[in-house]
Amino acid sequence: MIHYCLRLFRILALAGLLGFAPGWAATPRTIIAQATLAEKPAEQRALIASLAGLGDSAIAPLLNAWRMDALFLYQDTTGTRVPVLLAGDKDAQGRQGALRVDTGDPLRDAAGRPLLLAAGELTAVEHNSALRRAMRAVLDLLEVASPDPARRIHAIQTIGQTQDQEKMPALLTRQTVETDEDVRQALREALALIRLKSPAGEDRLEALRELEHGHSLSSTDYLHTALKEAEARRQPELAAAARSALRAVEKHRAWVDFIGTLFRSLSLGSILLVVALGLAITFGLMGVINMAHGEMIAIGAYTTYVVQNIFGHGLALSPFGFSVAVPGFHATGWLYQFYFIAALPLSFLSAALAGVLLERSVIQFLYRRPLESLLATWGVSLILQQLLRLTFGANNVQVGSPIYLSGHWTVADVLFGWNRIFVIGFAGLIVAGIWLVLTHTPLGLLIRAVMQNRGMAACLGVRTQRVNMITFGLGSGLAGLAGAFLSQIGNVGPSLGQNYIVDSFMVVVVGGVGKLMGTVISGLGIGSLDQFIQQYAPALASSLGMVPLVGGFLRNLAQDSAVFGKIVVLCGIILFLQWRPAGLFATRSRSLD
Repeated sequence: MIHYCLRLFRILALAGLLGFAPGWAATPRTIIAQATLAEKPAEQRALIASLAGLGDSAIAPLLNAWRMDALFLYQDTTGTRVPVLLAGDKDAQGRQGALRVDTGDPLRDAAGRPLLLAAGELTAVEHNSALRRAMRAVLDLLEVASPDPARRIHAIQTIGQTQDQEKMPALLTRQTVETDEDVRQALREALALIRLKSPAGEDRLEALRELEHGHSLSSTDYLHTALKEAEARRQPELAAAARSALRAVEKHRAWVDFIGTLFRSLSLGSILLVVALGLAITFGLMGVINMAHGEMIAIGAYTTYVVQNIFGHGLALSPFGFSVAVPGFHATGWLYQFYFIAALPLSFLSAALAGVLLERSVIQFLYRRPLESLLATWGVSLILQQLLRLTFGANNVQVGSPIYLSGHWTVADVLFGWNRIFVIGFAGLIVAGIWLVLTHTPLGLLIRAVMQNRGMAACLGVRTQRVNMITFGLGSGLAGLAGAFLSQIGNVGPSLGQNYIVDSFMVVVVGGVGKLMGTVISGLGIGSLDQFIQQYAPALASSLGMVPLVGGFLRNLAQDSAVFGKIVVLCGIILFLQWRPAGLFATRSRSLD
C-alpha cells in the first residue's frame, strides 16, 4: 500500500518539476502538452501515467492522435515550441487550422489571426513502444472516469477482478476525486481484490477485512482462493480472516436471496391476484366454472403483441391459411415506447369482448349446471388455443419491454425490476378500482344484489341477464390485463393461460367464493408461498431426508423445485380446506344458491 502511494507521489512531484507552478491546477491537456515537450522518455511515461483515472473528453483524441503521428510541434518567432493538433478542412495549399494542445484554442499569430499550417512543415511528436503502452493503459482506464456512475462501477469492477497490480495507482487516483458513494464502495472492493495479490501479508490481511466489511457477492471465488493459499502457506491469521469474510458474504447472500424471493413472490402473487379477481367475480356471481379463463389471459397478451407491432413496422398474420398484413405506424422514440400504455386498455377490451361473446353464446345456457359448464368451457378453451395457433403460430412470440419497464434498481445487491414493480403497483390500483366499483357504483350494487339473491333481485326488476353479461366481461377483461402484465415478464404463447388457471381457482376457493378481500389475501399468499418453496425446496427436502421411506423420494423430487413447490402448495390447500371448507371468508346469506 505504501509503495503505491509513494509511486503516485513521485508522479505528482515530477509533474510539478516539469513546470506546473504552485497554485495552478494542471489539466489533462496541459499534462499532455508537457509530456510532448519532455526530453526524457521516463518523464513522458510518468506524465502520461498520471492521466490514468482522470475524466476528460480530451484525453482519448489527443493520445490517439499522438499514437498516429498526428500531434506536431510548432516553433514560433521567439523559439518557443508549442504542441498543436491539426484540424479542419485543408485549403488549396494543404494547410489546416491548428489547435493548441494545452488549451484547445486555435493557434494565432502576433496579430491574433488563426494560423494555417501544413503537416509537412511541422515536426511530429515522437513516441516509442513503452510510451505507447503507457498511453494504452490510460485509454483502458478512461471508463473509470466516465460521467455515468454505472459505467464507472462496471469499469472499476472489471479492473478489480483482473487483480492487475499496475492498475492500482489509477484506482487510488480516482479514489481521491470520486464523490459518488456507490462508486467509492466499488473502488474499495476493487483495491481490496488487487491487494489480495500483494506479496505483503499485512496488505492481504487488510484486503480481507475490507472484503468482509463490503461483503460483495462477486468476491466469493477470490476469497476461496485466498483461503486455500493461506492454508497452504500455513498462515492461520490470514486463513481466519478469509473464513470470516466468507461467512459475511454468505450471510449477505442469504439475505439477498430472501429479499429477492419476497419481491418475486409479490409480483407473481400480484399477477395471480389480477387473474383470480375476475374469476372470483364470475364464479361467485354465476357459479360457472370457466375453464376458458386462461385463454382470456392469452388474448390480452397477444393484444399487447399486436399493438407493439402496429406501433412498429406492422405484422403479418395467416389465420386459416389466409395472409393478412397489418400495417404499422413506424413510430420511433418515445412514441413507440408509448405502445404498452396503449396496449393496457386494448387488452382489457379485447378480453372483455371475448368474455361477453362466450357468455352470450355458451355460458348463459349453463347457469346452475356446474359440471356441464366445466366441460363446455374446457372445450371452448381448446378451441381458442387452436385459433391462436392458427393466427399467430404455434411458437411463442416475444413482446419487448419499453424503456421505462426495462431497467431495474439495485439496493444492497437486490435487483428490483421496473416491470415487476409496475405489475405490483398496477395490481394494487386494480384492486382499489374493483372495490370502488363493487361498493360505490350502481353496477356494483346490482352485482352484489344478484350475487346474494338472484331470484329476489330479478323480482325487484334487476335485469340479471344483463348483469351476468357485464360481470362476465369485467372478469374476462381483468384476465386480459393480467396477460398484458405477463407479456412483460416472459414469452407469449397459445397455452400461456394454462399455467395460471388452476392456481386461480385455488385462490378463489381458499379466499372464499365472491369475497374480494379473501381473493387478495389468498392470491398474494399462494403466490408468495409457491415462490418461497421453489427457492428453498432443496434445503426443505434435505431437512426431511431423514424421514424413513420418504426421505429419498423427497430428495429426488426437490431436484425440480417448481414441481415440488406446486405439490407442497396443493397439499397445503387441501389441508386448509379440510379445516375451513368455505375458505378464509365464508359467504353468509339467507339464500345460498
